Amino acid sequence: MKGITGDITAVDSVRDPYMDIVYHKMLQGGDADLVQIWFDRAVLDKYKGASDISVIRTDTIGRISRSRIWSLDFGIAPEETLIHASLSDLVQKLPDGEKEHWAGHVSAPSVSLNFIRTRVAPASCTDDGELRGWF
Repeated sequence: MKGITGDITAVDSVRDPYMDIVYHKMLQGGDADLVQIWFDRAVLDKYKGASDISVIRTDTIGRISRSRIWSLDFGIAPEETLIHASLSDLVQKLPDGEKEHWAGHVSAPSVSLNFIRTRVAPASCTDDGELRGWF
């Protein structure tokens, strides 16, 4: 499926008790540092062989940096097909010239595109079927 800024692919999620704590803190405290955005690991391919870009990692944490000008830390999912970074780091640390590239590699679970459209254009009219009870 083609998204607003690129391909959107479904991601299987596993319920993790630690992530429950993270989401609770995000929602209760509004901590944008905890909001994670997921990317296909191919987002890093652009930087292979770039002499002024360094991409380093441990088993589950990585960092991309450009000659002490900017750096971005990211997590590495267990299967190593996805990486993730905090929304606040992406907004604050990723240079404007890199944001479109990263946006093109966002990986997200299936979403209600009509709901997303109402967030992007709040005054828009959306035909989404008959209103009915959930239960």
